[in-house]
Amino acid sequence: GAEWGPGSHAVAAAVDATSAPAPIGFADIIERVKPAVVGVRVKIEEFVSMGDAQQEELPFSPGSPLDRFFRQFGVPIPDSPVPKSGTAVGSGFFISGDGYIVTNNHVVASGKSFEVTTDDGRTYQAKVIGSDPQTDVALIKISVATDFPYVKFAVSEPRIGDWVLVVGNPFGLSGTVTAGIVSAHGRDIGAGPYDDFIQIDAPVNKGNSGGPTFNVKGEVIGVNTAIYSPSEGSVGVAFDIPAETVKLVVQQLKDKGHVTRGWIGVQSQPVTAAIADAVGIKKPEGALVAIVQPGGPAAKGGIETGDVITSVNEQAVKDSRDLARRIAAIAPGTSVKLGVFRNGQEKTVTMTLGELPRDAAQAKAEEKKAPSEPSILGLTLAPASAVAGARDEGVVVVEID
Repeated sequence: GAEWGPGSHAVAAAVDATSAPAPIGFADIIERVKPAVVGVRVKIEEFVSMGDAQQEELPFSPGSPLDRFFRQFGVPIPDSPVPKSGTAVGSGFFISGDGYIVTNNHVVASGKSFEVTTDDGRTYQAKVIGSDPQTDVALIKISVATDFPYVKFAVSEPRIGDWVLVVGNPFGLSGTVTAGIVSAHGRDIGAGPYDDFIQIDAPVNKGNSGGPTFNVKGEVIGVNTAIYSPSEGSVGVAFDIPAETVKLVVQQLKDKGHVTRGWIGVQSQPVTAAIADAVGIKKPEGALVAIVQPGGPAAKGGIETGDVITSVNEQAVKDSRDLARRIAAIAPGTSVKLGVFRNGQEKTVTMTLGELPRDAAQAKAEEKKAPSEPSILGLTLAPASAVAGARDEGVVVVEID
């Protein structure tokens, strides 16, 4: 006989939601996807200096017979690099029946040989097809004439609060399953220029790297890449590379063995509230151009230092990191339209994207071509701690052009 007042529909919806049956387990899902998850064992060999290897059982380690002999006769101890071998353990998963496996770049980066163990205990030798350090994605392959079970990527981004399931090889314990929820989106942990991680609270440990995180449909929503942990064990904060990013990278690795990215040739920074107020933008959004590389696509297109890039192909740019991700996702040679705010006015700049240098050496060479511009702001600054009478922190303006 109770009467429903204003807001009764919302209350009814809440009652319906709380009365909905809770999931009783994930066994059926795991039964379907677990055979597609593999353990990856990598034999690594790196060279360390004698100083780094002092604690190892090496011929010239302190206290060894050769060490005492050389010291007795005053002969310098060699400091040449010493080979050091070991084994790294990670996870991966089949994305096709013909043996293509996704894992992390950091799992295979220093590897000399690669062994994959499937859920049924069989082992196979694999080779690296390609890897991308920028996103920490690698593609490896087993060349065996058989039809492997595989899983598919999710077509939509998970929501915060959705259930997730992690299957992998933590500490070499193959086939381990953990569960949790999506904790956050768009995390930047400083791992790379394109950080856009999904944060989850499912337990993830060493050896889970490269393994998949599933939704309750059995689709891969992300690839485990990092954890936050002062103790190096799971504390419920793990980070996944989003499925959409992995799909794009894997397709290029499969086709070309490497990833090409769009490039405009600018260095940018976020637009703070103070900057937005100074230049006349309503919201602190967009990417402020700090340096335009001479001869680059942006310079040729008319972008100037001090411009605020507000959109790419009419899609709003949130900040400098968002600009980098959007440009990198577009193929080199493509024509793009940048929305630019300059001197209180909005304008559109059209340019053709270049290709981002793939290796650090080439990138540094490109940077050296750009002359430094110390007077770009019209100020000469000095650390406050170096100026008598100033504070210990901050900078002092010592000259104005």
